[in-house]
Amino acid sequence: MARNLRSKIPQSDTLIICDANPKATQQFVQEQPSSLKVEVATSPQQVALESETIITSLPEPRHVKDVFHIILKGGLPKLPSDKDRLFIDCSTIDPTSSREVANAVHCTGAGKFVDAPMSGGVVGAKAGTLTFMLGASSKVPGLAQRAEEVLLLMGKKVWHLGEQGAGLSGKLANNYLLAIQNIATAEAMNLGIRWGLDAKTLGQMINSSTGKSWSSETAPASREYAGGFGVSLMKKDLRLAVEAAKEAGTPLKLAEKAQQVYNETEEGYPGKDFSVVYKYLKDMPR
Repeated sequence: MARNLRSKIPQSDTLIICDANPKATQQFVQEQPSSLKVEVATSPQQVALESETIITSLPEPRHVKDVFHIILKGGLPKLPSDKDRLFIDCSTIDPTSSREVANAVHCTGAGKFVDAPMSGGVVGAKAGTLTFMLGASSKVPGLAQRAEEVLLLMGKKVWHLGEQGAGLSGKLANNYLLAIQNIATAEAMNLGIRWGLDAKTLGQMINSSTGKSWSSETAPASREYAGGFGVSLMKKDLRLAVEAAKEAGTPLKLAEKAQQVYNETEEGYPGKDFSVVYKYLKDMPR
């Protein structure tokens, strides 16, 4: 994402980066041409102090809250341009936590806040083909458009789903569906193969029929299920979806079983792509 930002923003602009892993920032700086301006900040607050647009992407709700506590502590001065800072949080967290952070940003006068979780994984991040789900207040004229212009530097599609928090609601609904589809696809493939069907032909048939899905079209087994979207991340998204569904009073009948499957999968295949569910099912005793 940062590479795409740096390659697409004006050459005269400075990209300021901050990461908990200093090796990652050092490597990024070394990979950039000397003609492009990249600075490494020592804290999230330094990024906010020196930037008009601040993009965050963090693992858990507590990390987002901690980072914004650091950013907002002591207040932020007005920018020389007198333009409002724009905070774009691309983390996948629960909508309630995101609204709490948004409220803190707005109450302190630090700027405007939108949620913009993404879909597309590591491959999409590198290729600049991510899809973003945007939640932005309709009470602020031009806010969604301003955020969309930034997001399209890192992706190919932005869905403005509604008010702040709506982007996360859309992302969690999508990933809940993906979690279930992934298990169902793995079960169907395993069933067909045990019936004696050829795996390649079965997969091609499914992908030209009504069973087609993202899971059926993607084959991380070819890389030994390395990289990609880890089982632990899917477990996190499932947990967030279940928590948000409970707040909304919405039953998710398949959620508990899906969580059990991913818990057991991670125990046997830690660190693997979530589609390793297929191998977990295949290796189960008959």
